[in-house]
Amino acid sequence: MAYVSAAYDLLLAVPLLLAPAATARLFGLGPPAPLVNAQLNGLFTLALAAGYLWAARDLEHRRGFLWIAGVLVKGAGAGLFLADHLLRQSPPLLLAFAASDGTLALLTLAVLLATRRPATPA
Repeated sequence: MAYVSAAYDLLLAVPLLLAPAATARLFGLGPPAPLVNAQLNGLFTLALAAGYLWAARDLEHRRGFLWIAGVLVKGAGAGLFLADHLLRQSPPLLLAFAASDGTLALLTLAVLLATRRPATPA
């Protein structure tokens, strides 16, 4: 799951960093104002991709990152995309992010729960 999430975030980060206005148009949005806001989102997403690659190198000891980025951030992101669509009528294409973020969050949660370490006595 870490590599899948890394690829997903990298595929989003690069267009946001290099072509933020064109990326916004692709999703039916107006130009970002200021442009740097979209690029900061790309930088944040690039940092998540790097974190997933880092975590993938030692999943046993870096599970915390997957809980935070893979479950919390992706799950909350899905909720925000859905809420924005319902409350502010954002373009329907953005629901694809709600679906993909939500799916990745649930898959990561399932993997983390299925591979949890046994409790050690104190």
